[in-house]
Amino acid sequence: MSIWHSHASGADLNAMASGTLIETLGIEVVELRDDALVARMPVDHRTVQPAGVLHGGASVALAETIASWAGYLAVDRERFHVVGQEINANHIRPVFSGWVTATATPAAIGRRSQVWEIRIVDDAGKLACISRCTLAVIEQRSTYSTAEGRA
Repeated sequence: MSIWHSHASGADLNAMASGTLIETLGIEVVELRDDALVARMPVDHRTVQPAGVLHGGASVALAETIASWAGYLAVDRERFHVVGQEINANHIRPVFSGWVTATATPAAIGRRSQVWEIRIVDDAGKLACISRCTLAVIEQRSTYSTAEGRA
């Protein structure tokens, strides 16, 4: 059984990222499962710190992006919108190259808030970062539409 309120494809979500930080960092949705959303981000000149390792802030941006997209898909967008309320992250292992892949799964999907767990792994599947993001569900029609692009 799917946790999503309505359907959108990864291509729809990726198109919404045009001209945003999401596009700048190279974040892209790669899979929409019945119970999770998966995205990836390159580890390159856009996402590393001067020492050449994945920047913790880039990992947090990936985590909040995928949690927000997941929250967006889990609400009735004609009535509600989601916004980030709190995020934390534990950086477990450095990543120097390749891609990191983030999987967001719900810890709780409520009427007024959602909590998402985001696991970020490297190309070898080793845990690089684990994050938890709380979203507020606000009663306001979403300003984004997968059918229309950004408002």
